[in-house]
Amino acid sequence: MTAVQERKDIFTGPFAGLKVVDSDTHITEWHDLWTSRVPAGMREKVPHVVVEDGVQMWVFNDNQILHRPAGASAVIRKDGTKQKYWESQAWDIQSGLSIDEVAVGAYDVKARLETMDQMGIWAQIAYPNLAGFGANRFAKIEDKALSVEIVKIYNDAAAQFQAESDNRIFPMMLVPYWDVPASVAEIERCGRDLGLRGITMCSEPQAGGLPDLPSEHWNPIWEVCTDLEIPINFHVGASDYGMDAFFKGAWESNSEYRRYVVGCTLLELHNARVLSNLLISDLLERWDKLKWVLVESGIGWIPYVLERLEYQLLENSPDDPALGMPESPTERLRKHVYNCFWFEELGPSTALERIGFDNVLFETDYPHPTCLYPSGYPDTSAVEHGMKVLEPWGPEVTRKVLSENAAKLYRLPI
Repeated sequence: MTAVQERKDIFTGPFAGLKVVDSDTHITEWHDLWTSRVPAGMREKVPHVVVEDGVQMWVFNDNQILHRPAGASAVIRKDGTKQKYWESQAWDIQSGLSIDEVAVGAYDVKARLETMDQMGIWAQIAYPNLAGFGANRFAKIEDKALSVEIVKIYNDAAAQFQAESDNRIFPMMLVPYWDVPASVAEIERCGRDLGLRGITMCSEPQAGGLPDLPSEHWNPIWEVCTDLEIPINFHVGASDYGMDAFFKGAWESNSEYRRYVVGCTLLELHNARVLSNLLISDLLERWDKLKWVLVESGIGWIPYVLERLEYQLLENSPDDPALGMPESPTERLRKHVYNCFWFEELGPSTALERIGFDNVLFETDYPHPTCLYPSGYPDTSAVEHGMKVLEPWGPEVTRKVLSENAAKLYRLPI
């Protein structure tokens, strides 16, 4: 029996009624997600799965390959056990277990809710896989009108998933950022009409030849997100630069598995680059009400980044007009930026107070390789792990991190 199955009732005393929000999970794209939502004449254009030489693969636009093989981007088997890296030998989780092999909760609403209830989790924020974590894979589709349509269909499916979960699972909307007017229209449609609560954005669009985020090119997107109170999520791997950190950061002479371990670490630490740029740019001054979220990158490294930025700023004259920063990086982070943790123990104990109790979220990463399932770390349920790590700060902070911060940020109906 797993730690999850043995989980005792932990929602008593100061935690009675606590509704835990898991701020980073993923939904496996089921094979007819797109084809079931378009006329017959469009089914060869949108993403769909075909079999070639016995291998399933995602294709689009008359058999152009989107991803091969068509793995489920999940490592939880139907029996609830977790597939280890060395059992698959697949650097890319999208090339691992098939949708027929993974737990049904990876893609089915009812089964996911049952898993959440088992884990003691009330709500989940969910991200895509096939699109890239910031829609960056869809940005490479040459037919831009088709790419926008593919994004819109995904968002329709996401809204249906949210509705069928009775507003307990909240997929973040994709944004066709390569087309700013289309992005604005889609954010308005999804935010106003479909009830989606946030966007997942490419963190470094310059990797694909577009302007970087402080450019005024993006102002229409920031404006509509401000108007609709839509947070902007930077999931790790949401740009080619981020994925390069995973695939190219390890020394070639290391064994494959050792390169994988290094790659996972560097992938998450790539968000240090994103955060550093965000805090020093003028974005946070120009868009004072926007909220930004770093997803699946932990928190233990953040105090160093804050201290390093501030030390370097002090090396310059505080009156230097070139800086023009009315607030310190720490003040900016506490006002604008949220950060997620999951497996860490040391990080929260040393970083939480510096980051700010109102700026940290809890996640499990279900059903990805590092997820806190079927147990937490090292051998507790996911929620028990979060409670244990947060225990020194007391029930008030624990409730904030496990529930209230995310509920406020994403406007959840708690």
